[in-house]
Order: sequence, then structure tokens, then C-alpha cells
Amino acid sequence: MKIKITFFFFIITLLSSCKKNNEDTSVFNNDTDLIKDAVTNAIIRTIPTEKLDQLEDSIQLYYNKLDNFEIWYDLKNRTDLINEIKASAKEGLDPNDYLLKTIEKLELKRSKLNDDEIIDYDILLTRTYRKLATHLYKGKVNPKTVYSNWDLKKEDPSLSNSLMLAIKNKTVSQSFENLKPQDFMYKRIKHSLALLQLYPKDSLQKIAIKEKIELNDTVTEVVKIKQRLHYWKDYFRTDSIITPVYDEYTFNAIKEFQKRHGLKPDGVIGKGTVKALNYTKEERIQQTIVNLERWKWFPHDFGNEYLIVNLPDYALKYVIDKDTVAEHTLVVGKKSRQTPILISKISNLVFNPTWTVPPTIIKEDLTPAASKSLNYFSRNNMTIYDSTGQKVLPEEWNPELSKTYRYVQAPSYQNSLGVLKFNFPNKHLVYLHDTNHRDYFTRDYKALSSGCVRVENPLDLGEKILTHENKDWNRATMDTLLKRKNTKIIPIKHNISVLLLYWTNWSNGNQLIFRDDIYNHDKKLYEALRN
Repeated sequence: MKIKITFFFFIITLLSSCKKNNEDTSVFNNDTDLIKDAVTNAIIRTIPTEKLDQLEDSIQLYYNKLDNFEIWYDLKNRTDLINEIKASAKEGLDPNDYLLKTIEKLELKRSKLNDDEIIDYDILLTRTYRKLATHLYKGKVNPKTVYSNWDLKKEDPSLSNSLMLAIKNKTVSQSFENLKPQDFMYKRIKHSLALLQLYPKDSLQKIAIKEKIELNDTVTEVVKIKQRLHYWKDYFRTDSIITPVYDEYTFNAIKEFQKRHGLKPDGVIGKGTVKALNYTKEERIQQTIVNLERWKWFPHDFGNEYLIVNLPDYALKYVIDKDTVAEHTLVVGKKSRQTPILISKISNLVFNPTWTVPPTIIKEDLTPAASKSLNYFSRNNMTIYDSTGQKVLPEEWNPELSKTYRYVQAPSYQNSLGVLKFNFPNKHLVYLHDTNHRDYFTRDYKALSSGCVRVENPLDLGEKILTHENKDWNRATMDTLLKRKNTKIIPIKHNISVLLLYWTNWSNGNQLIFRDDIYNHDKKLYEALRN
């Protein structure tokens, strides 16, 4: 074996980069033309050209970065990689996907392998590094193969330089840590997985009720309910756990349980509460795993200023420099007209917006309603336009040609968009807006819109955005605009990201928090992950 001159310069670089910790880390062995680590005495083998030529381009690049020498010659680097494979379970991944058992067996007998076998093992480790690193960075599953309304794209990580530095500096574990989502919410979801693993085996019976259960009712199912509450650490008394009376202690425990599950904490046990109670430990673990996967699909950096929406939580947060400056309750798309998952930027705010009816609503709502009564148009303060832009009287409207018309609702407090609209570019034609159904915000189930996101108290949010854009803005200025009832578009010049995202669990300290999977995204993704 003959060492190329180019590798000499690589060794010089390697030596100089590591001098802080060691005088010399690698030396030539003149008898065998091999490289040896001066500290560990580990041999560093050349990867034969015929093997390199058979490798994928990305794997070849990793070896090229290290002058086509063995990458995993150092025991610490190999140990770190194996430990990271084992620890991948904490990130919602399956260590078996990364050939853990095969690698452990090879590692145990590495000293007995010949050169060819060691090189094959090295290539296996390199491929495993790439696979695990990619899954930690962007998830295991392509979201677009699972969800039709997912409009996020995350590129593969650039791994060649990070691997080279990790090998040289013996920081393999840190290189993996840098690839994981850094957002605090991901860490809270990850913590919830650790908490769930501490729960004992769940063998409790399912609960079934015919009617709502209220305080002081006596119902046999209350015993099962108490057992479930005790299991999930909302109920701590054991002396009355076998009694069927829905007493005040259990009533308060139910209210705490309802809070953790995003339900109205009224203590009334209805279908929603029973559904949440009937989840098993294994189902909650699966739910947590899919949330960890989805979070890996999200961008690593949301920017300095953003509006982040969690659809199942019906919640929006306005964040500036990591400080939450506003929180708002939302109404989101119903299951049949789901709000898409996307990222964009606020382009403008519209006061007193008009509303142009979108095609889906024309087909499914407007046409059937107007066909029954032409008063639909006057009742909704709506003007009809033909394809040339000419107004059409309601009595001239032809329901068979309903798709060819344009329908515009005039500005008003009762406009479907309310008095304020937040625009951001996206191909789905969705946006944030006020609503004329303000009572919807008080409901438990708020997946009720036609796809757009309705914001409670939108003027408060608009004021914060505008005053941050320009200090001259205030509520009085906004009120003046609204009173004029003229449509006014206010451009937003600084960057405010909009993130419409989806996650259904997290932790708050040692409390487990869950939300209803309103679009049935969880089960579908878990099946994809395990297949």
C-alpha cells in the first residue's frame, strides 16, 4: 500500500488541528505504509479504490473529505456512534432501524476482523451515521407521502464537513446533538416520552357511558373513571376509589384531567372526557413518537419574530425575540376542509376587508343555499359579478352557472372575515382573520371553519403587529379606519413569519399535556413510521 502525497498534507492539518489536546495524534508507520494514532496506536487503513467506486456519491464524499482513509478507526468515535443509535429511542426513533444488533456484534469482534472486514464495517458505520443524522434532522418519513395538505419542505442536512470535524475532534455525540430540533417545545415533547415510559403497564378496562355524568351522580362506570384518573396521577385517594359515587374529590380530579387535555374544565364527564380517559399508555407513547417525528419536519429556526399556530390546540402565539407578547384562541378548518400546514410571512393587514367567496364554498355552501332562496345574497350583503366584471342581479343569477360568477361580500362587522384580515402568501389561499361567528371561540371543539384560521380579539393582535412596525400606530388610529368602513390595506415591511403547525402533546414540568387529534394525523403517521 502506497500513501499519496496529498494525504501527507491532510495529516499535517489533522495534527495541527488537534495540538491543543495532544502533541501528535497520527503518525506514519514506515514499515507498513499505514497510519497509526499516536495516542491509541489504532491503525488507519486506506479504503481501496474498487470499494470507493461502488459507494453512493454522498458516502464517497465523506471518505474524500478524509483523503479516502478509514473513518471510524477510533474507539471513542465508534462508541459515541453506537450510544447515539441506542439513544435514538429517546428521540422517537427505533434503534433497530440502524442495525444496532449487527453493529454491536461486529464491534465485539472487531479486533479479530481482517482488513477487508474492518473496511466493510467502517462503511457500514458511515452509512449508519448518515441515516441516523438525516432522520434526527428531518425525520424518517417524507410528510408528503402521508399528508396531502402538508406544505413544508426541509432539505437534507449537509453532513460531510460536520462528520469530518466530529471525527477529528472526537465530538460525534455533539454533532448529532446539533442536528436535533433545538426548540423548547421539541424538548418538552421528548420529556413527555420519558415520563410515559415510567408509567406501569396499562391493563385498565375501557369506559362506556350512555349519558353525561355530573357531580354526585352514582354510576358504576365511575369506578373505572377513578382508576383511570389514579393511573394518570390526577386522583390520589385510594380509600374511595372503589365507590361508584361521583364525589367532589373526583369532580376536581376530572377538572384537572380536562385542563391537561384541552377540554372545558367543567367537571362534567361527557364523550370528549371519556375519549381522553380511554387512551392507553401505549397509544399515548405512539402519539408522542409521531409528534417528535413531525417536529423534525419543522424548520430549525423560526426567525426573530413569528406567529406560531398549533392547530389541534386552537392557539396562536406572537413571539418576538423569544418572548411571547400575545396569545389568541383560534377556530381552525373542519375535518372536511382542513387548514394546511405551511410557513409564510405576513404581507399586509386589511381593515374592513371584502370577502370573495372561494370555489369550495361556492360549490358546497353558496349554491345549495341560494338555490333554495335568492334572499341569500341580500341577507349576506353579497354582490354577484359575471366573468366580464358586470354586476348580476340575484333574480338573474343562474345556479347552473354558479361557478362562473364571482361573489363579493361588502365590508361590515358581520362580514365573514370580520373587520380585520392578516394576509400571507400561500397557494392554499388561507389567511388569519376576524369572524362574524365570534361565539365559536367558547366551544370545546373549534375545528369549524372552511380552512382559514379565525382569530379571537384580532384587533389586539393587529395593534401589536402595527405598533411594532410603526410606533405611530395605536388603537385610536385603528378605530378611525374601522369607522370609515372603507377597505384599507396596510403593508407589513419587516419579517413576521407565520407558522401553521400541528402537534398534539407535550409536557409542562412533569405534567403530560394532550390535545385531540382533530385531523387524525397521528395514527396515519405512526403506521408510516413503523412500516
